[in-house]
Amino acid sequence: MTPAPGEEWAAPFASAPVSATVALPGSKSLTNRHLVLAALSETPSRLTGVLVSRDTDLMVAALTALGASFTRVNDDPTVLDITPIKHADTTGNITVDSGLAGTVMRFIPGVAASTHATVLVDGDEQSYARPMGPVIDGLIQAGVKITAEQQSKVTHLPLTVHGAGAPVGGTVSIDAGGSSQFISALLLIGATCTDGLDIRHTGKHTPSPEHIAMTIALLAEAGVSVTTPEPDRWVVPPGAITAGDSAVEPDLSNAGPYLAAAVVTGGRVTVPYWPMETTQIGDRWRTLLARFGAEVTFEPVSGTNYGDLTVTGALTAAGQPVITGGGEISDLAELAPTTAAIAMLAEGPTRLTNIGHLRGHETDRLSALTTEAKKLGATVEEGDDYLAFAGSYQLQPAVIDSYADHRMATYGAIIGLRVNNTSIADVATTAKTMPDFPLAWTQLVSGKRQIRA
Repeated sequence: MTPAPGEEWAAPFASAPVSATVALPGSKSLTNRHLVLAALSETPSRLTGVLVSRDTDLMVAALTALGASFTRVNDDPTVLDITPIKHADTTGNITVDSGLAGTVMRFIPGVAASTHATVLVDGDEQSYARPMGPVIDGLIQAGVKITAEQQSKVTHLPLTVHGAGAPVGGTVSIDAGGSSQFISALLLIGATCTDGLDIRHTGKHTPSPEHIAMTIALLAEAGVSVTTPEPDRWVVPPGAITAGDSAVEPDLSNAGPYLAAAVVTGGRVTVPYWPMETTQIGDRWRTLLARFGAEVTFEPVSGTNYGDLTVTGALTAAGQPVITGGGEISDLAELAPTTAAIAMLAEGPTRLTNIGHLRGHETDRLSALTTEAKKLGATVEEGDDYLAFAGSYQLQPAVIDSYADHRMATYGAIIGLRVNNTSIADVATTAKTMPDFPLAWTQLVSGKRQIRA
């Protein structure tokens, strides 16, 4: 039975190595970008492999409120026929709920700008703490009017977009150090601006470059050619967006907990339909997990552009898992919580660097990971943009707080594989990107060989 929101969930303990093939749902990052481009397209399109989760449901609802329409094909929620927004027909007062979804709260204001409506973008109370300032500043520089009660400078939700048709665009300069989504949000609507957009990042470090590359690749598929004349600068010409029929890749970031289960139990997990080439940051699991002593193999499927990725954890002669320290690993972005869970169970040190922007995700993930480690009896060194794990911890059972953050919940589940009697507060928050996670995870540990995550 799926735990109710807020309910404490006993994380399954693995008394033996796990062994399974895990079929993943579609990527959340790709799904929501595809949905935005389809809604902005000049032509209807069909999207298959759509992730069905809270974040994607919120995106569909937001774009529907702005005038797009989404029709299930054969009543299958993973296959949608999409009719684009007619911006001139979208008028009046509209309210959009972004929940706690970064892609919704950051992508939708730019989409709303080209309508002729007054659009209030709101969200969960926790969403008010998520940074929005740079993307709002960029949109205002592009000619969009955005206001917020009790905010002289708009930096967070709730906020109101005053749609007035296509923004002028031009050159915008922002510090996107807090989230790559600030750049992606502007890239997605650049072609809808009458003068296009010339986007310049003024900060020292751009987090999650894979996500920016993902956005650029999808724009290219929709007929929008983004150029990068110099580092940290992206030029989007004005023009038509023409989204064709597309399929969403499996969510490789969400493969992480299942592949980590193989590492920490000395087991074996295979993920089918792994793309040979992809812009997803989750593709880094191929090299990352080997640093913790696992064997990673990729078996292409003949005649296709995908294959089977298998991770096999190491075991001692006595059958005990062996997890080496990962050393220094940089720029992990959303992969950091899962990697932190492995580092907590490793025998050697691991240092995760250039992850300061995670403080502005669903929660301050660096602080949350440090706090939960302390509950488990471990000391983790926390810097402004890094976490350092000594390794060889003697962990004790604890109730892991999820902080309404799906990746903190899966962090706790990984720990629970090796620390008996570990529980997670509000594991239901995994519905953000993996609605069936509690059931699939229980099946994995109980020995089921074929799992649909």
